[in-house]
Amino acid sequence: MAETIFLLNNIGELVEMNESHYLTEYDFQKLLADYPSLISGDQIDKENPRRWLLITREMGVSDAHESGGRWSLDHLFIDQDAVPTLVEVKRSSDTRIRREVIGQILDYAANAVSYWSIEEIQLRFERACEISGKNPESTLNDFLQESFYADKFWDTVQTNLKAGKIRLLLIADAIPKEMQRVIEFLNGQMSPCEILGVEIKQFIGRDLKTLVPRVIGATINAKNQKDIRKTGGSQWSEERFFEEIKLRDPTNYALYESIYAKSLELFDDLDWGFGNRTGSFKPYMTIKGIFIQLFIVYSYGAIEIQFQHIKSKKPFNDEALRSELLLKLNNAVGINLGTIDKRPAIKIERLKTTSVMDAFFEVVKWYINTIRNYYSKNENF
Repeated sequence: MAETIFLLNNIGELVEMNESHYLTEYDFQKLLADYPSLISGDQIDKENPRRWLLITREMGVSDAHESGGRWSLDHLFIDQDAVPTLVEVKRSSDTRIRREVIGQILDYAANAVSYWSIEEIQLRFERACEISGKNPESTLNDFLQESFYADKFWDTVQTNLKAGKIRLLLIADAIPKEMQRVIEFLNGQMSPCEILGVEIKQFIGRDLKTLVPRVIGATINAKNQKDIRKTGGSQWSEERFFEEIKLRDPTNYALYESIYAKSLELFDDLDWGFGNRTGSFKPYMTIKGIFIQLFIVYSYGAIEIQFQHIKSKKPFNDEALRSELLLKLNNAVGINLGTIDKRPAIKIERLKTTSVMDAFFEVVKWYINTIRNYYSKNENF
């Protein structure tokens, strides 16, 4: 049964908006390509809303090496954490939406993991950018918001793809209950792959159109199961981390050791990250029960500054103070990190010279002392 919503316009008129189906599947697909934010990233991950980089429409999927594309995926997106996201679009009037579309996207996923190459994905992205008159490099950098370097981003896409860490999205204007139950069941069982439905209803009234997305399948039980599987037995350690550096980046081994030693000297302790391929450690301190950090060191060669974390912690919840921290970091390492709200990264190699290393950790000392001085003077926090 069609739904109705009401819009109160800017002159106080109540406009009745009636649910309406998309005229063609092509119109629906184009809408998602033009406005990826319709795939409601905050409903998929409330703490860290997903953002989408469109790689291409109609991405070929082969069923054997060098066989050409047997199938065609509607959209390939990648999110800000380099997770490939396969999207298949169906209108509710398409009878295949009941069960066939589930098998279809699982087919695509199984073969994409086996036969897609990172070179092919990059090439399709570059071609799509050129067709739309965009520069591929600047498009990627704008999307990443300096949280990744482009070369590491593509490396991580490849790692996720080969590990089966992908996301499958079935998008429709209405998702039947039978299909919803299948999606919820599969999402609770599959790991590291995620499968979700996204229902995007269209409401039309007068000359207005309203689009309402709803994510299906992201149940609490499914999330808990994935968190257990993701973290189980995969935490890094000092020994494992430095063994990985010997293999991955031996020329910078001593540099990692220095950063590690200085971090332990200045902070209370550090946490080791979780991950199959990428190791990390996060120095932290605790003041009056409050957990405080500044950066994370990754084995792929980056120090990620955690503005996204510290902006909620006093006194660096003050924008002016975060701006001062950003300026000091920029001056210390000789680059423009560009943001006080996200997670910009510094390449490990920037700290190779003693002067830059010392300047960076002088900023770290200033950050720590600023926090300690604040809490020593303020009992109420």
